Amino acid sequence: MIVHLLRTLCLAALISQPAVASASYASHEEARRFAEEMAQRHGFDGDAVLEALGRAQHDERVIRLITPPSQPGARNWRAYRGRFLGELRIEAGLDFWRRHAATIHAASERFGVPPEIIVAIIGVETHYGSYTGNFEAVSALATLAFDYPPRAPLFRKELENLFLLAREQGRDPFSYTGSFAGALGYPQFLPSSIRSYAVDFDGDGRIDFESDPIDAIGSVANYLAEHGWRRGEPIAVPVWVPAGLDPEPLVAAGIEPVLEAAQLRESGIVARRGELYDAPATLVNLPTPGQRTDYWLGYRNFYVITRYNRSSFYAMSVFELAEALRARFSGGTTAAN
Repeated sequence: MIVHLLRTLCLAALISQPAVASASYASHEEARRFAEEMAQRHGFDGDAVLEALGRAQHDERVIRLITPPSQPGARNWRAYRGRFLGELRIEAGLDFWRRHAATIHAASERFGVPPEIIVAIIGVETHYGSYTGNFEAVSALATLAFDYPPRAPLFRKELENLFLLAREQGRDPFSYTGSFAGALGYPQFLPSSIRSYAVDFDGDGRIDFESDPIDAIGSVANYLAEHGWRRGEPIAVPVWVPAGLDPEPLVAAGIEPVLEAAQLRESGIVARRGELYDAPATLVNLPTPGQRTDYWLGYRNFYVITRYNRSSFYAMSVFELAEALRARFSGGTTAAN
């Protein structure tokens, strides 16, 4: 669902390059079919949809940013972690938490998600709203829906949901800006997720992910709750894997927690701190070239974080940032919300 600064550091130079113009989407066969479907399924004026798509611009930067590298490098947990666990991000997170402490507390109480997890997700996604993206959403999604076959069905769905969202919110669809993949605002929700999981947490009658974080705070908590967050249950614990055990079959069991505690204990896996929980887990490997691989057990709530972004690196970054924030948060507010 979610796009979290994907390759933005290494590809930052591309973002500043101008878009490459192409023929109008009004004459694109798939765009014309899309307009017809919007009319049939949702009662849109098909000609108006096609006219809007004619205003969209193919953006070659979007294709470059989403295309996987031809020669992917080795997974590098330490490098990935370093992007999100620096002192500046922690300090900014503590400031964000204090400024919005009442709202974060209310969301945590209502949805059962720890406050530090809410803050950490917004911190990893957009550096607490500092970097929400400046791609015009209709053009970005049209480029991916009609000119990027590997993932066209997904982005065609998101373009459909963007038009529906704009109609529901009474906005021009061209008024939305976000990431190169169409993710919007503080929490980087795709349009379909806004329509499914966003909440009007400040009660002003509208969803606002752009001017302040109140709705985003509530919506992040609601998203996790809707995907099965279990109040008060563990997230992850670091473990030792014995030298004689091949961990790959356990890792290959998948990200959903299905490994029983008894099975893990019999394999010789022990917690580096405390004890293993008596709950199904997943074995998470965090490799760094030239260093010993870190291993963790992720429980149901770890899996829920991966529903926000389907990456164990992402979920562990959220968890470790949350732990760092929780350890240093002193409470108190500097704002009314």
